[in-house]
Amino acid sequence: MPISAATLETAIRAAIPVTHLDIEDTSNGCGENYAVFVVSEAFEGKNTLARHRFINEVLKNEIAQMHAFSQKTLTPTQYQAHLAKQAES
Repeated sequence: MPISAATLETAIRAAIPVTHLDIEDTSNGCGENYAVFVVSEAFEGKNTLARHRFINEVLKNEIAQMHAFSQKTLTPTQYQAHLAKQAES
């Protein structure tokens, strides 16, 4: 059974305060591959591995039904730096 972007969004937003969230179905609409970009203050003080483990736990049931899942997780401060760097390009 395909997973919807709305299902992923609901689960993530229920688990942590989200500053920015992008969810991309990278499987051309079949719901088997997703890439998420999550910005949250909940990631403050956590390294990348801890952040990814947290998101993997939040989406454990959904990820089990997918073929592929990737994620990028940033704090709000890191996200502002990311946006500033993009603006320079």
